Amino acid sequence: MRKRIFFICGSMNQTTQMHQISKHLSDYEHSFSPYYCHGFDEILRKLGLIEFTIAGNKTVDRCLTYLRNHGLAIDYRGKNQPYDLVVTCTDVYLQRNIRDNRIVVVQEGIIDPESIMFRLVKRLKFLPRWMADTAMTGLSDAYLAFCVASEGYRDFFIRRGAPPEKIVVTGIPNFDNCRQYCTNDFPYKRYVLACTSALREVCKREDREAFIRRAVEIAGNRKLVFKLHPIENVDRATREIRALAPGSMVFSTGSAEEMIANCDVLITRFSSTAFVGVALGKEIYSDFDIDELRRLMPLQNGSAALNIAHVCRRVLEEK
Repeated sequence: MRKRIFFICGSMNQTTQMHQISKHLSDYEHSFSPYYCHGFDEILRKLGLIEFTIAGNKTVDRCLTYLRNHGLAIDYRGKNQPYDLVVTCTDVYLQRNIRDNRIVVVQEGIIDPESIMFRLVKRLKFLPRWMADTAMTGLSDAYLAFCVASEGYRDFFIRRGAPPEKIVVTGIPNFDNCRQYCTNDFPYKRYVLACTSALREVCKREDREAFIRRAVEIAGNRKLVFKLHPIENVDRATREIRALAPGSMVFSTGSAEEMIANCDVLITRFSSTAFVGVALGKEIYSDFDIDELRRLMPLQNGSAALNIAHVCRRVLEEK
């Protein structure tokens, strides 16, 4: 029998990354699942209280729709064990039924900066890692390989405490060939693009009024376009923009990457979209240090999915 690989997806970015990796592992049997949780966290999910996470019902539904539309085998919650390998989009939460498997973790995108919660979780081992969000990525030590975006990120994760011998620099799908986004059908060009965040949706503080006013100031007489975060409250965000930036354009759907390719200036907060702006040489305003973004920039090798598949194959076949 062919060996079996279980891909745990999440956001649309994470889901499409897993799909791309699987295409280079066609000699193995595949199953896919939206992100899931157990125990008390599962109770919270059923009550709709963790919609701000990748295990939330809306994200799960979007993931399931994608998997079905692409004809991929679905094993929601990994009930059809055993699997020979698990490829997952994050290790800040490890599902109970994969902990004894061989695991490969794939970096999704930009990683949250260190915070008080990060330092608290790292010090108090009994606290769940997910409390510090993506800042705890790579620190579970439960995997055999951790595929990361760049040499800069390898150093970044090592400084935070990830095991150096398990980190493999592969690049990451969706951010390994940003030039591809320059060929698109988005009808507008030469504008200032403001990509909003979902901080409020994940129960964090954000001064949205200040963000909008800053975007208006940076744009000046130029056309201003807003691209809303996929999980953002569209009605609220649109209402705020209409009040503070009348005449600007607001998009709740569409490819943010293609919009970045056509803009002159990019304004973001804590978003992986900043990497697209860096790769394409855009003028960028971000809550991240721009020099740090350049240092962490994902490899533009166009072969991240293939590289990660090679890592998966090695982990699968080693004794």
